[in-house]
Amino acid sequence: MAREAGILLPVSSLSSKYGIGCFSKEAYDFIDWLKDAGQSIWQILPLGPTGYGDSPYQSFSTFAGNPYFISLETLINEGVLTKEECDSTDFGNVDNDINYEKLYFQRYKLLRKAYERSNITKDSNYNDFIKENSWWLSDYALFMAVKEHFGGALWTQWPEDIRLRYSFAIDYYNKELYYDIEFQKYMQYKFYTQWINLKKYANSKGIKIVGDIPIYVSMDSADAWAQPELFQLNENNLPIAVAGCPPDGFSANGQLWGNPLYNWDYHRKTNYHWWITRLWYCFKLYDIVRIDHFRGFDEYFSIPYGDKNAFNGHWEKGPGIELFRAVENALGKKEVIAEDLGYMTDSVRSLVKESGFPNMKVLEFAFDSRDTGCRNDYLPHNYNENCVAYTGTHDNQTIISWFDSITKEEQNMAREYLCDTATDKKYLNLSFISLIMRSSALKCIIPIQDYMGLDDKSRINKPSTVGTNWRWRLNKNELNKDLSKLISEITLRYGRMNY
Repeated sequence: MAREAGILLPVSSLSSKYGIGCFSKEAYDFIDWLKDAGQSIWQILPLGPTGYGDSPYQSFSTFAGNPYFISLETLINEGVLTKEECDSTDFGNVDNDINYEKLYFQRYKLLRKAYERSNITKDSNYNDFIKENSWWLSDYALFMAVKEHFGGALWTQWPEDIRLRYSFAIDYYNKELYYDIEFQKYMQYKFYTQWINLKKYANSKGIKIVGDIPIYVSMDSADAWAQPELFQLNENNLPIAVAGCPPDGFSANGQLWGNPLYNWDYHRKTNYHWWITRLWYCFKLYDIVRIDHFRGFDEYFSIPYGDKNAFNGHWEKGPGIELFRAVENALGKKEVIAEDLGYMTDSVRSLVKESGFPNMKVLEFAFDSRDTGCRNDYLPHNYNENCVAYTGTHDNQTIISWFDSITKEEQNMAREYLCDTATDKKYLNLSFISLIMRSSALKCIIPIQDYMGLDDKSRINKPSTVGTNWRWRLNKNELNKDLSKLISEITLRYGRMNY
């Protein structure tokens, strides 16, 4: 297999004119830039519609796309919006920041105008999309319309008739909110067609898309509302227990995610039909799928519903390899990346090995003063071919800020490993990148901030915090030819070039 290199950059972090990175010309320009830089992979974050906290890992749907990513320029070209309408809308005045509050109140107004002018029901491609996706789209569109009707309230706070999906209530709201439901379907059609066009363009340049899917779905989602049998819910469709993780390097108090846990007995009885469908759909959207929190398939952390932290949680047994055998029997062999970071056990290692999926190696975890041996799994000399190497992920500090934050002893460990005691620390980002690029890992994916030598002002996410995450994006001219040339040279040097 060929050695490959890629860039980690969320769609939202692209430069763009209207407040957030999207499927606009800038996305196509980025693909051209990736090609010039010799890259074969573009890794993104989940593309689902986001709710409170703006996290792509807490989405209103497993299958829907985020309307924020619909290109307004494309809608202008279609004649359903005007440039003046878009230019006069206030999306915030900081080029490298995403103002989600302004997006929420302004972008949907523009998208609604576009829908009302579109005469979309006369579009045969739209009608085909509705028919082909009705198995998830009907529930999602109704869910979002009803949610808007009740002022954005959690579905668990809706009146009982619609909360528990009584048939007469479903019929009533489908009629009462007909145009609101159709608006939701319109946005999903535009998202899907624009994304598929962008993906085709990337593939034509020899660039594969690595999509990212959370292991869990949000409690406030169409999935939990429409299919409560999939989850550990009680007779009132409230969680019995929720997801999270125990204390670790990211959080001394553990993490309380709040997602409903799966009813694995039900999934087993249905031969994992929902999971097979989920992954089948993902491989329509992406070339490679990274599954977040892969260890949860071996064991998952169960926290009593209503607890304020993760201290009372305990581990439960997950479906294990049985799930992935069912997926392979249904879909054949697919490219999956197993995100196996965090506390590792022998059974997790065994599951990853048995699955055959490449796992993740993060350089920032390699230099720990509590582990002074040469057997640390994250030290590059221990990588095998069947892994994906990173300097850091969207949850980590940038490599420059990370080096500043570790102890002097750990800095010395890193420099000794690099055989570099002289380089100014502000230039060590390229030394660390080169270190993993020359490893045995077949795939090497670098956050764009690390190539640019940026500090934590450009950090994507700090786990267990809200309010400042998922906001960073590129300035207009930062992806220049000099940076492309630098990346191309490093990529060529270590035999990872996309010719």
